[in-house]
Amino acid sequence: MLMSTPKEANGSVRLDALRAELARRGLDGFVVPISDEHMSEYVGAYAQRLQWLTGFNGSAGTAVVLRDRAAIFVDGRYTLQVRDQVDSGQWEYASVPETSPAKWLGEQAPEGARIGYDPWLHSKGWADAAAKALAKRGAELEAVDGNPVDAVWQDRPAASNAPAIPHDEALAGRSSADKRGEIARWLVQEGLDAVVVPALDSIAWLLNIRGSDVERTPVALSFVIAHADGTADLFIAPEKVTPELSAHLGNAVRVAPREAFEPALAALAGKRVAVDPDHAVAAIFAALEGAGAEVVAASDPCTLPKAIKNEAEQAGHRAAQKRDGAAVSRFLHWLSVEAPRGTVDELGAAARLQAFREDTGCLRDLSFDTISGAGPNGAIVHYRVSEETNRPLEPGSVYLVDSGGQYPDGTTDITRTVWIGPGAPGAEVRDRFTRVLKGHIALARATFPKGTVGSQLDTLARRSLWEAGIDYAHGTGHGVGSFLSVHEGPQRIGKTGGNQELLPGMIVSNEPGYYKTGAYGIRIENLVLVEERAIDGAEGEWRGFETLTHVPIDRTLIDAALLDRDERAWLDAYHAGVLALIGPQLEGAARDWLERACAPL
Repeated sequence: MLMSTPKEANGSVRLDALRAELARRGLDGFVVPISDEHMSEYVGAYAQRLQWLTGFNGSAGTAVVLRDRAAIFVDGRYTLQVRDQVDSGQWEYASVPETSPAKWLGEQAPEGARIGYDPWLHSKGWADAAAKALAKRGAELEAVDGNPVDAVWQDRPAASNAPAIPHDEALAGRSSADKRGEIARWLVQEGLDAVVVPALDSIAWLLNIRGSDVERTPVALSFVIAHADGTADLFIAPEKVTPELSAHLGNAVRVAPREAFEPALAALAGKRVAVDPDHAVAAIFAALEGAGAEVVAASDPCTLPKAIKNEAEQAGHRAAQKRDGAAVSRFLHWLSVEAPRGTVDELGAAARLQAFREDTGCLRDLSFDTISGAGPNGAIVHYRVSEETNRPLEPGSVYLVDSGGQYPDGTTDITRTVWIGPGAPGAEVRDRFTRVLKGHIALARATFPKGTVGSQLDTLARRSLWEAGIDYAHGTGHGVGSFLSVHEGPQRIGKTGGNQELLPGMIVSNEPGYYKTGAYGIRIENLVLVEERAIDGAEGEWRGFETLTHVPIDRTLIDAALLDRDERAWLDAYHAGVLALIGPQLEGAARDWLERACAPL
């Protein structure tokens, strides 16, 4: 008989412990998402319940545990990763959006079952949908008091108590008082008394504060209730409040412990209170409704102004990109020397790239865990290298590196796919790379009328791939924050969901790709800024993109015959701009490499 691997044994023990805890509570099942009390995309170690239970360390996923079966739900980005990390003997794999936890429960939960969920980790919309699906089987969804995973996670980390810090108003471009005044005017206009702000990046933007409570995202764990008189209540652990923070917040922002947040919601009885159902957990709605407040579902009023970067934020981002572009270019030069020797692996490459960013003296953190994918690992869209998966960058192969930095003046995100010599890439790889490049150029060159939304532009990035009968299973672009979340809404570019008008000042990524399972992955990503576009004789208002990222694109992988004249001109102009901006920051062999990398096609 085969012995269990450590992964299988560990997963079985934890799953058994959770099932025992559920049985003790009289529950027939439980739902475990990747989430925290703020509906964050990236969560602190204390909230990594899904990873602890299953071994899956992606940024999006949900598990459902029943008494005799369990399933884990991920989207197309994680189809390969989930199979590598989660034991198929314990877990069924389920694909989203083909199914969902709520739909699956409605089909698989035992009749009459009591399925638990943590109302501090799920949206009200999810809870309503799951309850409706379960009702068809005579089953019910039950909010738990205390998460049962926490009850069996014996070495669960504590939430961070790192101090919250003021964010320089010169970099923010607006004072917190000005921002709170904007929110107050919106509340008055809508006939509302207050708005609950649970999203950590919205709180950071509104109060001009940052923190280090969540890896890769500079936010501080807290809640805010903003009022129609321009004041606000900040609920945050006392250990996080320094004299500098108190002076920065001023008298108009009252500070209370996090534990006071739920009682403060109850104190809003009789008030009209706005809550964003996409960013507030079900427990917030329950507390307000239970107290007798009139809850008004409305989009977080911080989201849109946060997404539209002012002149100071735009200038800061350009400065961050200039600095980051030099660091990444130094890395690519280093890679061109060391990788062909066969002495570099994925972990080593990621560490060297981080070191080049740290050498700038301005790096505060990475903006996400570097995706360092050699050969077949590059085909895993959101691959995360570990000691177990670490591969060498083999000469004669494709290497994909998706990375970014958090700087006080901006957040960066860039993907480059490079050929590891010696030798030349094959015809198929060059064809696929060039088709991805053609999509990237088409989007970068796009001119579009006012009112255009991201989903209307997505086809531009996919057309050349579609002509060859291939595609990629992720969005083409996501919004990016200003020393905040590397994934920021409401703007995005994708087949679905990109329904926000692209407004001047928004930053979005441009990142088409192609992935051949078991062989290689290709992605080319720059960040772009939506800008006004003047066109002679134009009717109405028009917009386009300013490319913000300045790092060479690997010419070795390009099949020049597939590019038309305008595409060649764009690439040559792009590389000329890279050389002009980044060249003065490099010297010696790195500068020589950059000149070769940026030579006209």
